Amino acid sequence: MRALVQRVARASVAVGDVVGQIEKGLVVFLGVGRDDGEEDARYVVEKVVNLRIFDDEAGRFNISALEIAAHLLIISQFTLYADVRKGRRPSFTAAAPPEEAETLFEKAVGLFRETGLRVETGRFQQRMVVDIQNEGPVTIMVDSADRHRPRRG
Repeated sequence: MRALVQRVARASVAVGDVVGQIEKGLVVFLGVGRDDGEEDARYVVEKVVNLRIFDDEAGRFNISALEIAAHLLIISQFTLYADVRKGRRPSFTAAAPPEEAETLFEKAVGLFRETGLRVETGRFQQRMVVDIQNEGPVTIMVDSADRHRPRRG
């Protein structure tokens, strides 16, 4: 599971009309891979809500979304699994099929809600217009596959 996380001053998502909007917090673009399961969802949720990417009084990344009760806007994004190594058209074969992806996406949204943070979402498999006021800018990629890879040192 992949999450592209953006720290925002505010954000909204519309499918015709606005279906979700937040103030200070995180927009989480969430992609589900073919081999992902519940443990991947748990890893990503835990990592995202605990990332220390909000500024402390000294202006350093030292505060997590949980610590400031940040708002979350979760958007499904299968294109995070685009493979562009060959040709000019992205391949999405590494992304989970829509039925499986929706189940795991909803599981992840439920886990985000269990943290107690305010959670808004887009609509799965719909064309959405996302309006983001990125703050910083701060954009971080979280990939559940990384938990199996050794850190370079």
